[in-house]
Amino acid sequence: MANRDTGRRSRNQDATDSSGEGTRSARKRRVIMEAATTAFLRNGYLGTSMDEIAALAGVSKQTVYNHFADKQRLFIDIILATSDQVVGELVQTATSALPKTDDVEDVEEDLVELARQLITAICHPQVLRLRRLVIGETGRFPELGRTYWERGFERGLATLADRLRQLAERGLLRLEDPQLAAHQFAGMILWVPVNRVMFCGEAGSLTPAEVDRYAKAGARAFLSAYGTATTNPSE
Repeated sequence: MANRDTGRRSRNQDATDSSGEGTRSARKRRVIMEAATTAFLRNGYLGTSMDEIAALAGVSKQTVYNHFADKQRLFIDIILATSDQVVGELVQTATSALPKTDDVEDVEEDLVELARQLITAICHPQVLRLRRLVIGETGRFPELGRTYWERGFERGLATLADRLRQLAERGLLRLEDPQLAAHQFAGMILWVPVNRVMFCGEAGSLTPAEVDRYAKAGARAFLSAYGTATTNPSE
């Protein structure tokens, strides 16, 4: 009995040690990715070295290579992980700003709120830095650019398109192509704000009043094209 108990304690200790080692490894990987994100967003791909990433992470360069085969693999993992996080937040924005269709009382009001949140989210400095980085490296990593588009903007707009389709099924919108309508909504809302901050940086940041103006104008223009007599007062 004592031998069996000792054996069980030994196996449990091994499992604890293994779990602890796994936790430490995951923690180091996370620290490396955070450091690499900072470096890549600040210096670009070519301007970032594995030595700099290791220094920022507080680990040896060999530790970085133990987790990532090379700088290219690390860069790709960073972009995809960050874009997944950004898109997750945008999807949450779309689903929270547009309530379940049964709860919709004022389509214009909900679209304006969605527009405000989209402008604020897309124009966040971290999101813009990521966008510039991906665009700048598309020539070097064409597949990464395509993946970022598909897993990023397209995924977010697919969520919006589904919500617009539900509104159309309730007779609150007139849509033949929900996906195209979602693209057009985003275009009307984001064209000026995003291009302004992309080119002008912090100097192009929008005031709350400007965000509100673009949100309201875009939502009203969208309803002029896709609204019904119920949701578009001009009809």
